[in-house]
Amino acid sequence: YFMENQYFTTLQNAGIRPSVQRIAIYEYLCTMKNHPTADTVHQALEKKYPTLSRTTCYNTLKLFEEQKIVQSIQIEDEAVRYDADTSEHFHFKCLCCQNIFDIPLSENNSFNINVQQSLPDDFLAMKIQTNIWGICPSCKTITSSQNS
Repeated sequence: YFMENQYFTTLQNAGIRPSVQRIAIYEYLCTMKNHPTADTVHQALEKKYPTLSRTTCYNTLKLFEEQKIVQSIQIEDEAVRYDADTSEHFHFKCLCCQNIFDIPLSENNSFNINVQQSLPDDFLAMKIQTNIWGICPSCKTITSSQNS
């Protein structure tokens, strides 16, 4: 089971030694989709992995980002969050429930401008991040039902 684990394979292919703790951290990011901070990851895993330190969590997430198997997102000033979905997409933060949602890019998405073409010739875009703040469908339903 361990060797055939998709998380194990992803880490190995990224040149990361797949320790039990690293696999657990990566699996959490892939399955929880909650764009957690390093502290959130640590709190979620520390009961099952008592030897997992906060520092190990931070360092592992930094390593994952360097090897491009996760991306860091900053949608608030105080917290760096991590996302195992490295495809290009927007992040939408609901101002009511505070959840962060992945919004995929579509070919005809009117937001999807070619940023590199918009930059002056000497500039090269390395990372582009678009964050949107608003009200998610669940909160919109609750808000509109309270107002009627």
